Amino acid sequence: MSGASYNPPIDVLVLCTGNQCRSPMGEVLLRDRLSRRGIDAAVRSAGLVADDVPASAGSVKAMAKRGLDLGEHRSRIMTVEDVRAADLVIGMAREHVREAVVLDPDSFARTFTLREIVRRGEVAGPRRVVDDRLEPWSTWLDRVGRDRRTADLLGQDDSDDVADPMGMSKRAYERTAVEIERLVDRLIDLAFPNVPSYSAP
Repeated sequence: MSGASYNPPIDVLVLCTGNQCRSPMGEVLLRDRLSRRGIDAAVRSAGLVADDVPASAGSVKAMAKRGLDLGEHRSRIMTVEDVRAADLVIGMAREHVREAVVLDPDSFARTFTLREIVRRGEVAGPRRVVDDRLEPWSTWLDRVGRDRRTADLLGQDDSDDVADPMGMSKRAYERTAVEIERLVDRLIDLAFPNVPSYSAP
């Protein structure tokens, strides 16, 4: 049947440090792109240090430029329940992935930085469709994370971390917004490829 929906629904958690800049932008961009593809998804964001703080003005402006509203956003601190409930946890930097995995060690196989999951996903290839059935989410993540080790999360690395624009210029916010937007679009193409007909387990 053409145009069938992806099932079951997916729950995505996006993390950064203060939940005021990078993760709110990632949250609204992911929600927008998943909605455009008709994906039944819950997308949330959280941080490590701040609670009930508005999104930064630079983030609000960068997303408004894209027709997305962060005006009602309030930061919240990540909980172990957030991590356990998520089918995918996306950190904007390695430190966010580390903190999620410390809270819930079982989450390692489904917790990546945004840059990391896109980089690895492009090597592993998009989710496969065989006999009109979409590859299960966990199977794709297993392929994406093949040979990955917890030691890979140590330290900081520009290849994994999206720069934090907090307190910087409007131009810095826009650079970060452009990077997150491009990475989100690449991730959506990998994780939710457009196919004419399928049924997902």
